[in-house]
Amino acid sequence: MFSLEGITNSIQNWLYQTFEPWFALTMECLIVILLAISLFAILGLVLVLMERKVAAHIQIRLGPNRVGPGGMFQTVADTIKLLMKEGLTPDAADKFLFNLAPFVVMIVAMLLLAPIAFAKGFQIWDINIGVLFISAVSSLSVIGILMAGWASNNKYSLLGAMRSGAQIVSYELSAGLSVLSIVVLTGSLRLSDIIASQENGWWLLKGHIPVIISFVIFLIAVTAETNRAPFDMAEAESELTAGFHTEYSGMRFALFFLAEYINIFIVCAIGATLFLGGWMPFHIGHWDGFNHIMDFIPSSIWFMGKTFFLIFLIMWFRWTFPRLRIDQLLELEWKYLLPISLFNLVLVTVMAIMGWHF
Repeated sequence: MFSLEGITNSIQNWLYQTFEPWFALTMECLIVILLAISLFAILGLVLVLMERKVAAHIQIRLGPNRVGPGGMFQTVADTIKLLMKEGLTPDAADKFLFNLAPFVVMIVAMLLLAPIAFAKGFQIWDINIGVLFISAVSSLSVIGILMAGWASNNKYSLLGAMRSGAQIVSYELSAGLSVLSIVVLTGSLRLSDIIASQENGWWLLKGHIPVIISFVIFLIAVTAETNRAPFDMAEAESELTAGFHTEYSGMRFALFFLAEYINIFIVCAIGATLFLGGWMPFHIGHWDGFNHIMDFIPSSIWFMGKTFFLIFLIMWFRWTFPRLRIDQLLELEWKYLLPISLFNLVLVTVMAIMGWHF
């Protein structure tokens, strides 16, 4: 199978043969940082354009079609506009926390990239508690949101931040329980082990109905965690203007805007890794001929294809379902999703103990 493992190994070998170990390690870290920043910039441009095109297609209209061929450079023009905008800080705001909040949100997003395997052998950090690391670090993003809402000294920003905090903390429970169902079936928290366990079939296909239920709950929960419609009460334009980032402008607003799309990519990458095999090709049991043909497709293509399919689903939700009220949003989690997730986790545990999965 073609993979990026050879490229990463050759770069590492060259660095350690050419330089001292401490300097080679420093160079590796700098390369990873530059790649992460480049990935963020490219994903921001691509996902915003994809959002507009998906929305236009669903609403039967053209979407961006002026700047560049097919509107391809519209997001580039928007980025240049944001770079040129003046960043304003309200007089009564807590200036230190106001300026720090967007960086907290972006740093959390960058940390979440570490355990994700983008292709075979192409992973920043294969930590043995990868799933726990993702669950713990993703919880920190709410700190940046609450910080932005409170430091803005704006009632709409504070209300949006409080809504977002309640929403994220609530839906993390269902998302975590859905992830635990795969951990129970795999017997490991390491993402590489979870991917390897799907060599003879993705968990979504070989885990029966309980895993399908976990997958559906995971999709709903991460849509709410990323403040996406129909769960975007934290940014409800009709009543809160823009929610927790109402007072932000210029590049600080751009960081919040970019973090939202990066978080969508990250949660979809995690969903693709846990339920759809990550970079693992589509294999069926002992069908060696079919599996061999699937192996010709590069692992990075498999990973990106699955991830962008889930991103498309989340974008589809936005233009299909009406926005929920805040009481409906919390009622859905505490009265329905959480009890179903708890009962489903028991079913998955029994299924794993009895060996009833394929």
